[in-house]
Amino acid sequence: MGLLSVGTPLAWEDSLEFLQYVKKHGVLQFINKWKRLKTRANDSFLWGDEVEYITFYLPKDQKISRISLNGSQLMDNLTKRLELLQKQTNKSTPVKFLPEYGSFMIEATPGAPYGSYSSDLRLVEANMRLRRELVESILGEDEYVLTVVNHPRFGVGEFTHPPAPPRGPIAMSAFVPDLAINPHPRFGFLTQNIRTRRGSLVDIRMPLFIDEFTAEQKDASEIKVDAMAFGMGCSCLQVTFQARNIAESRHLYDQLVVLGPIMLALTASTPFHHGQIADTDVRWNAIAQSVDDRTPGERGVAPLKDGEQRIPKSRYDSVSSFISSEPPFKDKYNDTELVINEEALTQLLDGGVDELLARHIAHLFIRDPLVIFSEIIVIDDEESTNHFENIQSTNWQTCRFKPPPEKSDIGWRVEFRSMEISLTDFENAAFSVFIALINRAILFFQLNLYIPISKIDANMATAHINDAVRKEKFYFRSSIKKSRPEDSDEFDEYSMDEIINGSGSRPGLIPIVKEYLNVIQCDDETRNVVDGYLSLISRRASGELMTQAQWLRRFVQLHPDYKKDSIISEEVCRDILDAQRRITHGDLVVPQLLGQYSASSSHQNSSVAEVSAHTSSRQSARVKTVSEEDFSPDRINGVRLRGNSGVDFNVLDLFRGDDCVCHYLNNPPEAYGENQECSPGICGAPSASGCACHPGGSASD
Repeated sequence: MGLLSVGTPLAWEDSLEFLQYVKKHGVLQFINKWKRLKTRANDSFLWGDEVEYITFYLPKDQKISRISLNGSQLMDNLTKRLELLQKQTNKSTPVKFLPEYGSFMIEATPGAPYGSYSSDLRLVEANMRLRRELVESILGEDEYVLTVVNHPRFGVGEFTHPPAPPRGPIAMSAFVPDLAINPHPRFGFLTQNIRTRRGSLVDIRMPLFIDEFTAEQKDASEIKVDAMAFGMGCSCLQVTFQARNIAESRHLYDQLVVLGPIMLALTASTPFHHGQIADTDVRWNAIAQSVDDRTPGERGVAPLKDGEQRIPKSRYDSVSSFISSEPPFKDKYNDTELVINEEALTQLLDGGVDELLARHIAHLFIRDPLVIFSEIIVIDDEESTNHFENIQSTNWQTCRFKPPPEKSDIGWRVEFRSMEISLTDFENAAFSVFIALINRAILFFQLNLYIPISKIDANMATAHINDAVRKEKFYFRSSIKKSRPEDSDEFDEYSMDEIINGSGSRPGLIPIVKEYLNVIQCDDETRNVVDGYLSLISRRASGELMTQAQWLRRFVQLHPDYKKDSIISEEVCRDILDAQRRITHGDLVVPQLLGQYSASSSHQNSSVAEVSAHTSSRQSARVKTVSEEDFSPDRINGVRLRGNSGVDFNVLDLFRGDDCVCHYLNNPPEAYGENQECSPGICGAPSASGCACHPGGSASD
C-alpha cells in the first residue's frame, strides 16, 4: 500500500509547517524525472498482479470467526523463507510479499514481471497458487488465509484474534481496535492524520439492504461505521502494465479509465459490511469514505477557510481527467470541472510539461501529504522522488499513471486498480489475464474506448448497485474498433453482456480478445487456459454465472438461521467463511459461481520449477449441476432439514453440487460410488421421508 519510508513520522500538527515545502518539491521532482525520462522508449511489455489476502482464525471447536492479527509475524516468517529459498536455488524468488494496511492482511506479487510471450499467461494462476501455499505453510492451528474482500462481521463485537478493545488513540473507533492496523509507523500516522485533518472521525455510510423483517431491527436505512480499517481493510486485485514509452502509457491509462467501473461491477464481491447486508455489491465507496481527509469546507458542508477550495471527491475515487494528448483523444471528453493546485500547474507549465499532463499532476497536488518523515524532508530533488510519491501514492484512483522509479530499469507504467478480489486463484488469474489481453488488443487494433468523464462517473455509481451486472446498463462507446478515419463519437447505455460479449454486428471485448489471440497465433496449450478464463468472464457478464456478491447474498438468504432482518449472525458468518474456504481448496463445488471449473486438488502443489515453466491447463471438474430448484425458498429457506441421523444439515451443503444432503450427513463420500443414484437404502432412511433430495421426501424441524 503505497510508499513505506523508514524514519520518524510527524503528527499532523507537527507537519503543517512542511506541507507546502513537500508539495513544491514534489512537483519539482516530477518535472526533473519527466525531463530526464520523457524520451525513454522501446521498453518491453511487462506486467504483474497484486493479490491481497486476509488471515482468519476459525477454531474447529467453536462456531466463531475472527480476523487473525498476525500479519507482521507472517511477513517476517515469509521473508526468512524466501531468503532461504533464494540461497538454496541461487535464483530470484518467484514471489514477493508486502505489508498491507491491516495487521490481518498480506499483499503478494510475482517475484518478476510477466512478459509479452503468450505462454507467460499460463504462469499467472500457478504463481498465485504458489503465493497462497507459501502463506498457508506457515499458518498456525485453525488459521486460514482467504482472498475475500472483507470479514462479513468486521467491527462487530469480538472479531479479532487475539481479542483487542476498540477506542484506541490512533483510530479512536467505537468498533475497531488499533491493533488491527499494521504496526509500521506509516499506517498508524496515516490513520491519525486523516482523522485530524478532516476534523472528525471518518464517516462511512453504506446503504442497508431492507429485507422482510429489517424494519423491526433497524431504525435507519444506512450502515454507519467510523474507522479507516473498514475501507483500507478491504482486499482487492490490481494489475500494473509497463508501456513502451510515456505516450503509450498515457494512452493506455485513458483507455483503462473507461474500463474501471465495468470491471468493478463484473468482479463485485462485497455485499456485507459490519455484520449487515448492504444494498450495494462493491467496496469502492466504503474505502473512499474511509480515507476522506477533506475538511468540512472542502466537502462543501461548511464555509471555506483561507487557502481551501471545494473538492468534490475523496482522494480515493474515480479518475477525473484523461491525460493523453494524442488521437483519438479529444478535449471534449474531459467534460467535468477539474480542481487543480494553481501554483503547481504554473510550476509544471513553466517546467515544460504539456497542459494535459500538467493538469493531471496539479490535480493530484490539491491534496496535502498525509505522512511526512522528519529525516527525509530536505532531499536532493534530482536524485529522489520521495515527495512526489508521498502525494502520488495517497491519490488512490481507479487507475494510476506511474513514472519510472528511481535507480531502476522499470519504465512508464499504468496501474489498474478498480477490481475486487475473487475467491479462487482461477478467478483472479482470469481477470488479470483478461485485462492484460485487453491492453494488447487496445494497441494492436487501435481501439478507441473514449467516452466523457461524466459518463464514467455515472458508471461508477451504477457499478455499486445491487446486481448491477444483470440489471443495469453502463455508458459505453458504440463503436470501439477503428473503421474509418473519423470515428463516430456516439455512445449509449449497454448491458454488461453487450459490452463484454457483444451483440449483433457490434463486437464485445471478449470477441476482440479472441480475435487478437487468433492473429498472434497463440499456442494451443495457452489458448486452452485462456479460453477457460474468457468463458468464466463471458458467463458472468451474461448473467449465466453469479458474481461473488450475488452468490453470497443468495447463500445468506437461503440459510436456515437467517432471520430476514439484514443481520449476518455469528453462525451465518462462520458458515460463509467455511464455504469460502472449501471452495478455495476445491472441497466445495459451486457451478453457479464457477461453472465447470473448481480449485482442482491436482493443482495444489506448485513448485518453484512449475511456476518457472508452467505448462498445465485448467482441467474441467466433474460436476453435477445444482439447479435453480435447489435455491427454491419453498424448499429450504427458513426451514431446517434433517437427515436420518437426526443431524440438522448446514445450508452450505446444498452448494456441494456432487452429493445429496443426506448422503453427506450420514455417510462419508467413500461409502457410496461416485455416480451412485440417490436412494433411501444408501442414505440410511427407511423410506424417502426425511431426505431433502428425494421426491416425496419431507422436511422436519
